[in-house]
Amino acid sequence: MDHFTIVQALCRAAIADASPASRKQIERLRDTLAKDGNSKQAAALTSILTTADRTKELSPSRIERSKAQSPGELLSRNTPVPVDRETAAPLADVIFPADIQPAAPLFNATVSQAIGTIIEEWANFDALSEINIRPSKTCLIYGAPGTGKTRLALWMAQQLDLPVLLVKLDGLVSSFLGTTARNIGNLFTFANRHRCILLLDEFDAIAKVRDDPQEVGEIKRVVNALLQNLDARRDVGFTIGITNHPQLLDTAVWRRFEVQLEIPKPDFEMRKAIAAYFMPPVKAPDIHLRLIAWFTEGSTGAEIESLVRTYKKATTVREEDRRGLLDTLRQFATLNAARVQSERRALLFDDSSNLFRAMRDDPILGFSMADIGEIAGKDKSTVSRQLGRAIKSSDGEVANG
Repeated sequence: MDHFTIVQALCRAAIADASPASRKQIERLRDTLAKDGNSKQAAALTSILTTADRTKELSPSRIERSKAQSPGELLSRNTPVPVDRETAAPLADVIFPADIQPAAPLFNATVSQAIGTIIEEWANFDALSEINIRPSKTCLIYGAPGTGKTRLALWMAQQLDLPVLLVKLDGLVSSFLGTTARNIGNLFTFANRHRCILLLDEFDAIAKVRDDPQEVGEIKRVVNALLQNLDARRDVGFTIGITNHPQLLDTAVWRRFEVQLEIPKPDFEMRKAIAAYFMPPVKAPDIHLRLIAWFTEGSTGAEIESLVRTYKKATTVREEDRRGLLDTLRQFATLNAARVQSERRALLFDDSSNLFRAMRDDPILGFSMADIGEIAGKDKSTVSRQLGRAIKSSDGEVANG
């Protein structure tokens, strides 16, 4: 081929950041040259393709390149973590990306989009650096227990391919009150030396309001030590704090976190999605998922998961021992009374006609007579008669009133 050196240079430039289509064309050219007897030229293109493959295998991803911008030693499974001097108890656990579930936690679209921006910032570390901007390096995640805060933090670490240094601050305080400040200093020194995400769980255990008259002077000194260490780490690595009690946090603590992410309790559609996520391998009808979502109003993801486990048990036992959905819900409400909204619990144990009426009239649930009948194990006419009695009873009460 004439001017092959130019063609070779073009191929080498194209393969550096090649799309699948570009690579395919280079492979077609190589095969054509080989077929026409230009074995040396075909071999040259083969060498270009092979070199590109090896470079791709060895080159870090965008996120891995970003990690290289953060100085620090690699944290391995053999790296000893700091311990308390008096008890030799480890002050933290190390969790590696390979040990974290890769499935993204379920949140509403607004929260998911916000989380995505944090991941994108780190994935585009180099581009941000060019305009003198850095990714957010501190994040406070707060919300009710069971809303998935810790799971979210671990998933973010998995996405960033960074190990997690997990510190349970409540245990640290209760066990080592006299040396807590020193232990905190040792933990931050260790975290700052390694490439990792520092995850401070039960953050409110230490970061309490400093002017609380119920707190001893030691805790106040510990809070100050924590603030100083957070300040020192801002330019070093990624730190995540988690709390169920944001109202207990010192205002100075809030200012240390660039991102302050509240995880809300799931709405109806998210509760249904969470139920569907935990349901396999059991296949539940859509109306069952909708009723579970309706029944769990005000519940967290962890509470919905617990109900789904109860449902799966009830549908898997012997045929003669199986419970209907309403009986399963009543069983769960009895064993988990504090986790079920009182209004929903009252309807479950009230006259079934009142429950049917509430199910029919709820616009979010959107049940037809046939849906109610299928769930209750009754035909439509029976459901209709029971609803008629409920309406007459309600009208009578209004008239008497």
